[in-house]
Amino acid sequence: MVKFLIVRFSSIGDIILTTPVIRCLKEQVEGAEIHYLTKKAFYSVLEENPHLNKIHVLDQNLSALLTELKAENFDYIIDLHHNIRTYRVKRALKRLSFSFNKLNFEKWLMVNLKVNRLPNIHIVDRYLDTLTIFDVKNDQLGLDFYIHPDNEIKVSELPGEFHGGYIGLVIGARHVTKQLPDEKLVELIKKINLPILLLGGKEDKNRGDTISGKAGKTCLNVCGKYSLQQSASLVQQAKLIITHDTGLMHIASAYKKTILSIWGNTIPEFGMYPYLPGKESVIYEVKGLKCRPCSKIGFEKCPKKHFNCMNRIDIEAIANNARNIFLK
Repeated sequence: MVKFLIVRFSSIGDIILTTPVIRCLKEQVEGAEIHYLTKKAFYSVLEENPHLNKIHVLDQNLSALLTELKAENFDYIIDLHHNIRTYRVKRALKRLSFSFNKLNFEKWLMVNLKVNRLPNIHIVDRYLDTLTIFDVKNDQLGLDFYIHPDNEIKVSELPGEFHGGYIGLVIGARHVTKQLPDEKLVELIKKINLPILLLGGKEDKNRGDTISGKAGKTCLNVCGKYSLQQSASLVQQAKLIITHDTGLMHIASAYKKTILSIWGNTIPEFGMYPYLPGKESVIYEVKGLKCRPCSKIGFEKCPKKHFNCMNRIDIEAIANNARNIFLK
């Protein structure tokens, strides 16, 4: 038996992007026992993954966690977060570790000088590069997200107009500069004029109420109504997904959905675009802006105050494409 500890503390999307590492290790290394360390808040992302033997969670007490981890006597640590906290874990466990290259310098060059030295490699493949010594190869099966049967939502539970199919529109993202403004989302919904579910977390509920109230009867806000796994069930059953760069986008990729992804201040070149999604998937972004990318993560408001990376998005093109895909 070979015992691995994979470490990725956050967040939803980043953890989902590590699932090929979990699967490939489990299936390609004989006798592999796979443990995963993450924050307590993200336990539900992994709890149904059949390739994991055990999930360890960081709550508040790192010292107690380190005692727990030492008792496991791991053979190897696969560090897919690579920060100060994971350094403390690796130092405490004193096991051979392999760390993911975050490309911080290359990202700094792109954000600050607009010099592109970023490799044309998806972050999934960079995660998998940490496993080369174990002769693990990318199986090209994409991402995983598993739902407990109790969390599967029946479409029949939705209003009648959604029983014939719907579009999932993910309205949130971790930072405001990664989100279309409300008026643009309302415009998009009206132009599509088909059944649309607004998807997101509790933090998106009030915004979703505002948007659905202005968009009309074709739109239903379910942000905050369902858990992450239940929301994933709705993503799985949607005819297509329109989304910002956020966790549900990667869940949609896991189900090979057609994804129309909308990019604001961040860029796909950072390597976190939809991984092996449906074949009709399209990335929408405003190219040629001198200020973009303005951050490798995002801001609460546009530093230049014009927000052209989102205000200039071609809403008409997204709406037309969404309608065509839905009505096929």
